[in-house]
Amino acid sequence: MNSIWMLLISISVAFAVIGNRLDEFTKAFFDATKSAVEISLFLLGIVSLWLGITKIIEEAGLINHLANFFRPLISRLFKNIPAGHPSITSMTLNILANLFGLGNAATPLGIKAMNDLQTLNKEPGTITFEMMLFIVINTSSIQLIPFTVIGLLAELGSKNPTAIVVPTILATIASTTCAIAILFGFRKAFK
Repeated sequence: MNSIWMLLISISVAFAVIGNRLDEFTKAFFDATKSAVEISLFLLGIVSLWLGITKIIEEAGLINHLANFFRPLISRLFKNIPAGHPSITSMTLNILANLFGLGNAATPLGIKAMNDLQTLNKEPGTITFEMMLFIVINTSSIQLIPFTVIGLLAELGSKNPTAIVVPTILATIASTTCAIAILFGFRKAFK
């Protein structure tokens, strides 16, 4: 990947020199770097906020209520996970973070869920169907309100940053449904 980036930068510098636009290239390069740092700090703020809210939800005991609310759905999808196992709580938090479009904040929660699922694995070092299903749901994740994208669009000056909500809901429902169907289809075909 580093070689690809170096190739792209080298080609850009070459065209800037050939087109006698090296000053514009340098200015654009540093403006983009500044913008990348600002966006990274903005995303860090969103992740920190969500992880703080998650901790408050956990400390207040609301996580058990949320886990109970989602338990019927999770139990139907993850049939081999015993009731009350910690992975249900971890997966619930991860799914909620993804539902609200907080993908970066969902990552630590997803890692915890995978660690919890690993405790049920009879063959460590291999992946169970429940792990595969969780990865598929996590990757394709339904998003109700993509807060991160809305925040980025607002930060970058979009006139209507919430215009992406309905298309995001429809696209993510379709992708998650297809991903789960394909996984179950492969399981049935290769079982």
